[in-house]
Amino acid sequence: MNWNIIHIDETDSTNNWLKAHGKGDMVVWTDYQTAGRGCGTNTWESERGKNLTFSLLFHPTDIQVSRQFHISMAISLALCEALGQHIGDVGIKWPNDIYWRNAKIAGILIENQLQGNTIKDSIIGIGLNVNQRQFHSKAPNPVSLWQITEQETDREQLLNDILQAFDRKIGQDVRQQYLSTLYRRKGFHPYVDKTGPFMAELTDVEDDGHIVLSDEKGQRRRYAFKEVQFVL
Repeated sequence: MNWNIIHIDETDSTNNWLKAHGKGDMVVWTDYQTAGRGCGTNTWESERGKNLTFSLLFHPTDIQVSRQFHISMAISLALCEALGQHIGDVGIKWPNDIYWRNAKIAGILIENQLQGNTIKDSIIGIGLNVNQRQFHSKAPNPVSLWQITEQETDREQLLNDILQAFDRKIGQDVRQQYLSTLYRRKGFHPYVDKTGPFMAELTDVEDDGHIVLSDEKGQRRRYAFKEVQFVL
């Protein structure tokens, strides 16, 4: 895609900025978000000028609504590929948090506007911890590239690397690569749902994004987003 990349000093949310000003295939990144959001009511801590907070607007009219999880897989893998040039042990915590080992380095918020059976507009918001040295919020497990490498990373170059990777991934069948990159892909791990805690292994993520777990009794458990939590 021929991205129109815009840098601004400050905004409430790059997703909101694109909703108000976005045209064509556009990327906006900022030094500071006054109201950066995660999923639901979550907020995103980011020190001014230290991290990569940005949003993409594109128009994937060839992606059916039933396949919209493809966007989540493609951008997650793009982040992993770009980060993989700097660090190892990067994985995707279902559905689209980016983890280094057991710590969260990036979060993704996707907002799709539908038109019939296709997606008219997709806005992908990303918060990536790059050069921040300390975190002060109540988030349980944040980590930054600087904390891992003890080196400053060029944020603009990292953004370009992510965009180039996304351009490739969005046009590919990435499901198997996504599955192989998942955090806790092998073995039994603790989870909790509305019935309480349990141990299970991750067996599949379906095309529509549902996760499939198999518990210690061999029972198949299928969940939509927010219906099950990883116990860290």
